[in-house]
Amino acid sequence: MSLQENVRNHRRREGWTQERLAEEADLSVGTIRKVEQGGTASVETIHALARALGTTTSSLFASEAPAPVHEAEGDGPKLTELRKALMPPIGLTTVVTEPTDIRDLHSIDSDIADSHSLYHADRYDSVAKRLPGILRASETAVALSDGEARQQAVVTRATAFLLAGKYLTQVRRYDMAYHALSRAIMDARDAGETQLAATGIVGMGWLLLRQDRFDEAEQLAATTAEEIEPRPSTATPGQWAVWGELNLRVASAARRNNRPDVAKQARRMAATAASALDREHIDFREHWTTFGPVTAEAKVIEDLALIGDARGVLNRADDGPVGRKAVKRLGRPSANNWSRHRLDVAKAHVLLGSHQDAMDELAGIKAEAPEWLRHQAMARHVMRDILSHRKRTLTQDMRDMAVHLGVAG
Repeated sequence: MSLQENVRNHRRREGWTQERLAEEADLSVGTIRKVEQGGTASVETIHALARALGTTTSSLFASEAPAPVHEAEGDGPKLTELRKALMPPIGLTTVVTEPTDIRDLHSIDSDIADSHSLYHADRYDSVAKRLPGILRASETAVALSDGEARQQAVVTRATAFLLAGKYLTQVRRYDMAYHALSRAIMDARDAGETQLAATGIVGMGWLLLRQDRFDEAEQLAATTAEEIEPRPSTATPGQWAVWGELNLRVASAARRNNRPDVAKQARRMAATAASALDREHIDFREHWTTFGPVTAEAKVIEDLALIGDARGVLNRADDGPVGRKAVKRLGRPSANNWSRHRLDVAKAHVLLGSHQDAMDELAGIKAEAPEWLRHQAMARHVMRDILSHRKRTLTQDMRDMAVHLGVAG
């Protein structure tokens, strides 16, 4: 079924006209007509339609064949070395390419840790250049070891795949990311490292969310969270963190899929995990990213942004755990999570017509994470809105931001 058929069938089942659906979804009649005539729609629009129709977002998604590709797709030479290291050609018996990078595990682990720091420092090019060598070295370490040494090498390789999956999801190379995260999870499971495997599943949940696979993301994260729920008397900070992160994935998927009750319960579970930690906690070998009270509150605010509650976002954006004093006391979330939070604030300002305030937020994010910002579709939406509603001459900062984001204005 196509999107237009799904929307039309649900609307008729309710006995509504297109005008009534537009009113209930807070969309224009033109948007409804466009969708029902086969036009494209953003996930945010489909989410609004699902809320109005009392169904899940996933139930409206199209399932027909994709449109033909008229232009070559791919990265060209940009990620060739990483693609070769991550997905080498496979023959009948062995990998065709021979292992060449022989290093000890301590050296590989140190390189992984350094590259993870570069990732959080917004130095994506440096990460892309380091990853091929890390992956080849970890593959070689596994191939040349046996017994207990091989198990340790498998754990190192799992961590290398985890870093690759994290980077590739961020830069929206989803098929490569899926391959890397799958290998990370399988390696960690084979080595008996449940915590590391669960960390990979947190990453897989993020990838599924990025692909709008809400049902699968929710089910995967919820099942895993149930399997690893910590015992309060013995749980380590890392165990609380990964369990909390899994509940964040459940909540994000359920909220996007118009399942607010499930999302609310999962947010409560995440808050429980956050309250068990004194502050934001990070350890890449134990869990996906920084987690704690500030991260949990930022994701609650993200829910408000998803449903278009701009005033709700701004009322909470600089108060409570995300307020300046609290962040200083509790610790700051990961750069990505914090930048996403401020991008939600920028979007809220745009929705309320405060375009200079939105611009100020974008400028603040660009100053700290320029490369991260370039990969955010929401940033481009916010910038387009600023450009389309600006009545006076654009400032130099606005022109520079439009260029940085690749937005015509």
